[in-house]
Amino acid sequence: MSIRALIVDDEEPARGELRYLLAAHPEVEVVGEAATAGEALGLAGSVRYDVVFLDIELPGMTGLEVARLVLDRSERPAVVFVTAHDRYAVDAFAVEALDYLVKPVEPERLARVVERLAQARKREAPPVEKIAVVSAGGAKTLLDYDAVYWIEADGDYSRVHTYDRVYLSTSSLRELGEELPAARFARIHRSHLVNLGKVAAVRRGGPDRLRLVLDDQQQCELDVARRQTRALRERLRL
Repeated sequence: MSIRALIVDDEEPARGELRYLLAAHPEVEVVGEAATAGEALGLAGSVRYDVVFLDIELPGMTGLEVARLVLDRSERPAVVFVTAHDRYAVDAFAVEALDYLVKPVEPERLARVVERLAQARKREAPPVEKIAVVSAGGAKTLLDYDAVYWIEADGDYSRVHTYDRVYLSTSSLRELGEELPAARFARIHRSHLVNLGKVAAVRRGGPDRLRLVLDDQQQCELDVARRQTRALRERLRL
């Protein structure tokens, strides 16, 4: 499960440097960047994230003030302050910051922060076993994940396919992919997520390509993207 991160710093070179350092950690996905406190709060309200790397000296509002507002949310993210000054350390930990990094950020120091974030993610609740969907009549329904055969992207939403029905989910394909058990579900295409336990057969879809045949009512066939083929072969032991 990836660690979704926001970077907030009024200096673009500083954001670029932190983005570069985080790229060395494949478990971290930078989902947004902001240069001001206003941009940061707007982004924090529209993007799902697990940690915010936050400068303290920002235009309009300090990073400490931004942190208090962000931490007041129901899904509390981790806050890691990244600043050129060490004089704010006491105030930073007073708002329950996970850590405090001084610029220029040392890769080894950042690696320890990422490890702490990863350990915290492991201690969280296990992946959900039900998916909230909307039925044709508009009623909310909870589907057990084992009832799901495959999921396709539909803009910011998703279409969840069971044995003989299709439901709408207001979660994106990426969000569902992070919630569902990775041991059972596989992303086979930028628009398709498949329950491997529902695969009835595998056919050749072209040179170096695979096509999955599902065990649903329509015997649905889905093509595997070329870049996903090798990993899927290994998972299915083909």
